[in-house]
Amino acid sequence: MNKPPETVTVTTNRVSCDGASGIRSTGAYKPSALGHPRVWLEIDERGYVDCGYCDKRFVLEGAAH
Repeated sequence: MNKPPETVTVTTNRVSCDGASGIRSTGAYKPSALGHPRVWLEIDERGYVDCGYCDKRFVLEGAAH
């Protein structure tokens, strides 16, 4: 059974995601080890945004969605 996508509450409209939840980098970037390329996402009037790579949802703190 697949786990549901992670939801993260944030305090800014602009967030970044690299799919590496809880993984620390050792310096050399290895996409297969760390998830996916870093992308920048913008939360709109809905109050949340989903990452197109890993489906992680970023929810703006205090936003009604």
